[in-house]
Amino acid sequence: MLLLLLAAWAPVADNLLEPLESQYVAWEKWPEEQNIEAVVVLGGGWQPDRPWSITGRLSESSGLRLMEGLRLWHERPDLLLVVSGGGQDPKMTMAHGYAEAAEALGVPPESIVTLVSPNDTAEEAKSVRALLGEGAQVLIVTSASHMPRAMRHFEAAGLAPVAAPTHYLADRTEGLALAYWLPSARELRKTERAIYETLGLLAIQWEHWRCHLKTSTSAHPGDK
Repeated sequence: MLLLLLAAWAPVADNLLEPLESQYVAWEKWPEEQNIEAVVVLGGGWQPDRPWSITGRLSESSGLRLMEGLRLWHERPDLLLVVSGGGQDPKMTMAHGYAEAAEALGVPPESIVTLVSPNDTAEEAKSVRALLGEGAQVLIVTSASHMPRAMRHFEAAGLAPVAAPTHYLADRTEGLALAYWLPSARELRKTERAIYETLGLLAIQWEHWRCHLKTSTSAHPGDK
């Protein structure tokens, strides 16, 4: 019970999540030296069957990711806007939802590329590499807490990702407000997000170590 209360307490939740969210700074403007080939908005969640507007069907994280992606794309409309995300219905994937919302917000269809097959970040990175080629420099838009894991996946895929984080959750409550000092479900979700992303980073390190060990064993079959 004590661990549950601590996990739902803002000082604990913020201190767990903030190190993940602060690894990459927010992208405020385009530097001239960056040779970006596309703005890539990573998938989140959405509910395609709900009788709501297209923006209402996007989850909070998806809506903010797309909003940031559109803000950046409008500064460089000569680039491709790549939207990603699979789903159970191949005709109503996350990428389709992103594309519909982007068109409704003024992006021409010819500027949008939908990646409908990826169901996780590793698959998204591989799909972007297949689209643009190895070594392509792309602007990655995703939640700030998810960005460290996303960058590692895209780097492992042989791409040159540039981080454009959004959807910040930590440090949203004023320190002097009473809500900051009371345990809540909102803070518990932040702790859950921090644990989830930390385990994801550990999984990437484990996979990298396993592949390295397998490669070393294949190169020296006589070693044990």
